Amino acid sequence: MTLLQRVILFLFLFSPLGILAQEKYTLSGVISDISSNETLIGVNILFPEQQTGTITNEYGFYSITLPEGSYKLVISYLGFQNIIETIELTSDLTKNYSLVEATETLDEVVITEDIEKLNIRKPQMSVNALSASTIKQIPVVLGEVDVIKAITLLPGVTTAGEGASGFNVRGGSADQNLILLDEAIIYNSSHLFGFFSVFNPDAIKDLRLYKGGIPARYGGRVSSVLDIYQKEGNSNEFHANGGIGIVSSRLLVEGPIEKQKGSFLFGGRASYAHLFLPLFDVDNIAYFYDLNTKLSYKLNQNNNIYLSGYFGRDVFSLNDSFENTYGNTVLNFRWNHLFSDKLFSNVSLIYSDYYYGLNLDLIGFDWNSGIRNFNLKYDLKHYLTDKIKLQYGLNSIYHKFNPGEIEPSNSTSGINPQKLIDKYALENALYFDVEHQLSDKLTASYGLRFSNFLRLGQDELNVYENDQAVIFNDELQIYEKAEPIGIEKFDRNDVLKSFNNIEPRLAMAYQLNNKSSIKASYNRMTQYLHLLSNTSSPTPLDVWTPSGKYAKPQILDQYAVGYFRNFSNNMYSLEFETFFKTVENRIDYIDGADLIANDAIEQVILNGKARAYGLELLFRKNEGRFTGWLAYTLSKSEQQTKGRTANETGINNGEWYNTPFDKTHDISFTGSYELNKKWSINANFLFQTGQPVTYPNGQYEYNGIRIPSYTNRNEFRLPTYHRLDVSANYTPKPNKVKGFRGQWVFGIYNLYNRRNAASISFNQNRDTSRNEAVRLAIFGVVPSVSYNFKF
Repeated sequence: MTLLQRVILFLFLFSPLGILAQEKYTLSGVISDISSNETLIGVNILFPEQQTGTITNEYGFYSITLPEGSYKLVISYLGFQNIIETIELTSDLTKNYSLVEATETLDEVVITEDIEKLNIRKPQMSVNALSASTIKQIPVVLGEVDVIKAITLLPGVTTAGEGASGFNVRGGSADQNLILLDEAIIYNSSHLFGFFSVFNPDAIKDLRLYKGGIPARYGGRVSSVLDIYQKEGNSNEFHANGGIGIVSSRLLVEGPIEKQKGSFLFGGRASYAHLFLPLFDVDNIAYFYDLNTKLSYKLNQNNNIYLSGYFGRDVFSLNDSFENTYGNTVLNFRWNHLFSDKLFSNVSLIYSDYYYGLNLDLIGFDWNSGIRNFNLKYDLKHYLTDKIKLQYGLNSIYHKFNPGEIEPSNSTSGINPQKLIDKYALENALYFDVEHQLSDKLTASYGLRFSNFLRLGQDELNVYENDQAVIFNDELQIYEKAEPIGIEKFDRNDVLKSFNNIEPRLAMAYQLNNKSSIKASYNRMTQYLHLLSNTSSPTPLDVWTPSGKYAKPQILDQYAVGYFRNFSNNMYSLEFETFFKTVENRIDYIDGADLIANDAIEQVILNGKARAYGLELLFRKNEGRFTGWLAYTLSKSEQQTKGRTANETGINNGEWYNTPFDKTHDISFTGSYELNKKWSINANFLFQTGQPVTYPNGQYEYNGIRIPSYTNRNEFRLPTYHRLDVSANYTPKPNKVKGFRGQWVFGIYNLYNRRNAASISFNQNRDTSRNEAVRLAIFGVVPSVSYNFKF
């Protein structure tokens, strides 16, 4: 080879063209737990010397494309031993890995540092992940492990109080949270009116809460996404585990359908405290039960199918004259297909139903309502290069809303059947998400979601003069219901109203150094469904309604900026975020609004707006005998509904007022300390600003009746909320890894017996005839003991 030829070859190899011409190959596969063959979500696949890597998706699949060469590979996952090996990448390579559960920390410092770099570099922010083991360590009321109570210990997440349903994220309402169980929508996340959650912790594989920077693959809600995946089941051998508590027990069984190829999982829970109430001459009954199930089967190397379901019911009765039944039902069939080592797809067919039933024997009628939907999803994930990952897909949901139906419960009831008008809608979306490493220090995640909502025809629709279902009385300065001037009738396929929205998403991370980064995000989201509730916490009686002619879709714009840092080889971590968000078309209610069994709900609602802003701090200790976190949130959540014309007062005189979810200060601490192999101590402490409420400021008499007058909306607050919970876990035989194993959990909820106010009512004292404030406290100190087992 001549000197000129060598120079030309050198320039070609080290020019951009030469680099592009370098051969690249793809390493892909599935990572699972060696003991159960359960696929693992979020496993780190790292190449330390190249400072690059990837993670497994929701089904344990990974893929990364690199230039031809020899690489040091590190596979790392919390709670499991690392895998370290050298691979020769000279062609496309498929490698599946099985991880072994760690009995002690074996990580090398250099490996930990590289893991930190990958976490710091990721643009994903405003996201919290909790493992099932972490959730089980948190002390809860009556010893029942609770997913919802666990996430309320995170910054930016609160509830409306003890015994309150749902949860609130960054000043949003409970209906603004998208709750997914194996991709299926859950409409009510609580058992027994908020005392327990519907999620069985034994069946949970992965849990992630998105508070901001939400990827484009999620939509339909404007506050948060709680994405929960169930375990697939053990395809190696049969196992069972469960627990026996004071008020409830649970049992989960799993095993192979065909070894290494198929598995089943069945989990059930039930409460039984009501069985003992007759011993105390109490006729009231309240209990719940639920069932989790999942079947999975590997057809071949490129195809897997899953069938998962959930069924839950709550029953509350009062002296055999009143019975309330409600709950969720979901069923999901999924098909994973691997087109190539770079293209992964998932098709889901989902059925979801929320039912509410009420039987009043005293009056002689049955009432039922609910929402039902059918959902088709098709998602694809394309691993283009080691620096660019693309995710795209479509989603279509058919909704049927049953606002309520009354039927006589017996032939002598005298009640005439009545059916509120059913509503129908079709919600569609197309999306794409891109994760892009722009440089060694800058990584971006960006995407776009196009959503379309069609309000379909219904049997009847009221017509109002000037399309005003709510009118303003100038003389009394109040809003009133408008009288319909006619009725329109439609076919089911007619489109009453259509909405189209573009929802951009953007998140960026800039790595300051190997230990810290700053991140920023923006996302716009649209919510087409509204929960009709004028209480601080949703009740099962509340009903969902779709956007349409009078209720516009809610539109969110949220901005967030954060600083993230790891300390001492990832032993400690710090997350600091500040956020600001606005929501257009937030439903508000006129004074005296009647929402129950209302067939013309448009007569009592107005479209307003909401805003929330604040800062969040999360400091974690991730390793050692003591682990836990301290969270603090400083925030403001407000709502405003101005008058539609100059002479209208609006709600609260058109001024901003506190939402029921506004908590200025929210401090939480949770910690776990391992005394020895047999004993561990857990504790959590909560301190929150009291919930906003509206108090009467006087009264007047009208026709001999005393009528209270009220202050501005939510001008006052309940007393400050705080409590301390502790628990101790005792494992008699900690070194036993096979056969029957047991664990005792002793707990005390609200250790110092704080009587936190769930509400304050004003009554007339019978002895003094004077008005007085009466505090309602649901829980004082509550001891508990439960026994967990597995075999």
